[in-house]
Amino acid sequence: MENYTVEEYALSSRFKTKRRKKRAVKEDFEKQLIQLRKLEDQLWKKRRDLPLVLLKSPYQKGWQRNFVLRDDIKRSNESSFYQILLEKINTVQYSSEKSFKKKKKRKRKHVYVEKLQTVKEFSESEWRSPKLALTEKEKMHFYKRERWCPNCKRYKIHYVFNEPWRYVFSVRPNMITHTKMVDELLESEIRILDNYIVNHNLRHKINKLVLGKARFSGYYQYENPKEKNPIKNKSLHVLYQQYADENDINHGK
Repeated sequence: MENYTVEEYALSSRFKTKRRKKRAVKEDFEKQLIQLRKLEDQLWKKRRDLPLVLLKSPYQKGWQRNFVLRDDIKRSNESSFYQILLEKINTVQYSSEKSFKKKKKRKRKHVYVEKLQTVKEFSESEWRSPKLALTEKEKMHFYKRERWCPNCKRYKIHYVFNEPWRYVFSVRPNMITHTKMVDELLESEIRILDNYIVNHNLRHKINKLVLGKARFSGYYQYENPKEKNPIKNKSLHVLYQQYADENDINHGK
């Protein structure tokens, strides 16, 4: 009988090597993280699917502005056509001020300018998509326009409505009549799971397993509670005062 080393004997038998045991532990841990992500998605889906509840006393939260047909267009023969088209390209804006103005800095001074709002424009991909709800007659009222995109650093094509004068602004109070139902038990489960993930610093590992990346641009990184610096953002005066207070307490004992 030939002489085998320990590693060769372990490979040919049912015993697992040290490396395989370590790998099995890691795979089991990763499976648990994936299950945590699935459970988190299920809880968030349950929260999203909660119904709306009618408020006993509705309240106003700012103002909303959208487009409506002009009075002379309403009386014309094509009023129904432009009304149907408006339902497809209408946009809504919300503001805390009825004037719909925003603060802007010009020549070292802050001035208020009106917010820009237009009817919906279609990108080139949306225009070619079979899901586009516009008819051929409605498409004839749009023209092709190239516009510089600062994010993409290139010109992009948009299809713009060529008769915006047929619509005017309509401003009315934004009334809140319904609110989302709150399930205390569900909120408690979400909070417990989120605290477990944050306290054990598992968010990056879960994202890397499920999404392929630990984090994305604009992702807010929570600080690991175990690595928090107790003297972060504290001045020397405050730290000295805390040190003096602790010494006074210790001497008093």
